[in-house]
Amino acid sequence: MNWFIMVILSLFQFENKNYMARSLTKGILLSLFASLALVGPLKAQEKAANVVMVLHGGAGTILPEYMDEEKSAEISGRLTAALSAGYALWEKGASSLDMVEAAIVVLENSPAFNAGRGAVFTYDGHNELDASIMYGASQDAGAVAGVTNIKNPIIAARAVMENSPHVLLSREGAEKFAESQDIERADSAYFYTRKAYEALQRVQAAEENGGSINPLPDDKMGTVGAVALDKDGHISAGTSTGGMTNKRWGRIGDSPLPGAGTYANDATLGVSCTGHGEYFIRQSVAYDMHALMAYKGLTVDEAANAIIQSKLKSINALGGLIALDKDGNAALSFNTVGMYRAYITKTGEITIRFFEEEVE
Repeated sequence: MNWFIMVILSLFQFENKNYMARSLTKGILLSLFASLALVGPLKAQEKAANVVMVLHGGAGTILPEYMDEEKSAEISGRLTAALSAGYALWEKGASSLDMVEAAIVVLENSPAFNAGRGAVFTYDGHNELDASIMYGASQDAGAVAGVTNIKNPIIAARAVMENSPHVLLSREGAEKFAESQDIERADSAYFYTRKAYEALQRVQAAEENGGSINPLPDDKMGTVGAVALDKDGHISAGTSTGGMTNKRWGRIGDSPLPGAGTYANDATLGVSCTGHGEYFIRQSVAYDMHALMAYKGLTVDEAANAIIQSKLKSINALGGLIALDKDGNAALSFNTVGMYRAYITKTGEITIRFFEEEVE
């Protein structure tokens, strides 16, 4: 794999005066790289014990060579802040729902991730946000999809769960509900980031050249998620995303769908997924984690390995997940080049990783 990475990186440095051709070339190379990464010798399966909260900030073709000190510090700082917010609540005996919501709000408020403020752009140049949350004690769940003016979609998702008879609300209906709940709104300027907007331009340039409506691999993923276990033994999980760059026709991925991108059950685990949502929907990935543990007796680590490193790899599906079982055992698994991930133990020890190495 090393020789291939060197070739990819050298080609990326090639200066082509035709911007659209350069974008298309990059897209083809990244697609090839991502496909080879699926069958490469990645050690992308890890586990930890005595964990009270685990986070992810998205999986994808995030290359170590493009992770400078400033970007690394920003992402590490946000993940640390999110863990700290959840841990402070855990110490006070708060519910896992409170922990998950607090952590995801921190990540949604950061432009570093594809959620909330840093959401990617749709084909029409808008930001459409999705989120879901689920409580393991009751399997109650709430979600919103395709919202455009809710500052923190995870707060709206929890409100749907607790204050409505429904599970999933979408678009204008979800926004009207959020207004009735006095949930903070934000206009389109709040969600804008130059990085996300330039990604849209890059994808659309490649689309115009190649006739494809699919985003480039590095412009798909950046979803955030959290799973927490409180002192009463209850598990909650939540996921929030801006979706897929250049998405159209009201596309909805796995993140707001309980059982696909999010799942929690006190009897087994909580899980939050990130990756190419269409595959995660078709395979019911989040619920499948529960099923493997409940019906086959697999551990959380074994279940994650079976799904991410075997089942999804076999269909060339890119992504990853974080999971936490009822005993505080965490599994973090991905079949991409990297996944922003972090966890905190009962003693307050924080671990953050982007690739295979520990960052801090």
